[in-house]
Amino acid sequence: MNWSEKIIDFSNFLKFEKNFSDNTLDAYLRDIRKLENFAISNLDNISPEKISYEHLQEYIYQLSKNKISERSQARGISSIKAFFKYLLEEEFREDNPATLLEGPKLGLYLPDTLSEDDINKIINCIDISTDIGKRNQCILEVLYGCGLRVSELVDLKISNINFNESFILVEGKGDKTRLVPLAKSTAEFINNYIQTIRNKTKINKKHEDTLFLNSRGTNMSRVIVFIIIKELTQKAGISKSISPHTFRHSFATHLLQNGADLRFIQEMLGHSSITTTQVYTHLKTEELRDVILNFHPRNRKVTL
Repeated sequence: MNWSEKIIDFSNFLKFEKNFSDNTLDAYLRDIRKLENFAISNLDNISPEKISYEHLQEYIYQLSKNKISERSQARGISSIKAFFKYLLEEEFREDNPATLLEGPKLGLYLPDTLSEDDINKIINCIDISTDIGKRNQCILEVLYGCGLRVSELVDLKISNINFNESFILVEGKGDKTRLVPLAKSTAEFINNYIQTIRNKTKINKKHEDTLFLNSRGTNMSRVIVFIIIKELTQKAGISKSISPHTFRHSFATHLLQNGADLRFIQEMLGHSSITTTQVYTHLKTEELRDVILNFHPRNRKVTL
């Protein structure tokens, strides 16, 4: 049994039987290929059939030694567990060496968010005298106005935008669809972009229904959106590590701060579980704590 063969089998299993999204599938396969590289380089090219619990422990130790983040380690261990569970169930192995593997204990993950002022600063840094600038302005307004994942943004179809009823049909993770309300201001940005920029672009036939296009008339990549936001963040003088997902987090946080029900936020974000959405209540708690520490009379320094 060789690694490449089994990784292909595992990939097909995740894709066709588990219905993993492309992004999740890529993450799992990256993790297993890293283990494969370790087995080839450090374990005399041991096969997945012969690798032991001790070998896996050594691999995880090396990850921590190389200062791989705890969150990345935890995801890698989940991928390894899934891989060897698959090999056991398919009878490629008689045991599962990953059963007793334990990941690092993760603290509560509070995502970075932007204030409304920060978002305005970033958007105001865009040079809207150019067509690309106007497109990028629309991209950020949709990210923040609709709380989309970057993969949902680049795949957004014009036919899924209902301007009359003010909603967008979003195709999310695992082919799940959801309706996201479309604010009047966001709809105006989209309409303006379509009428003044997109309609004069030479569009590739395969992407006639794709909303956001690059200069070649095809859909934009996720990486390009990351780069656009990174450059604008630096230009705005904001030191936080900002990504497209930060706009999604900010969307949810600002809704909660302004009184939106957590269940409605869950629906708009497309979370399958309310526990995923509840992280935003911790952000609100952090904010309340800061308010108390900064403004309560008993916490102010007394000058004599």
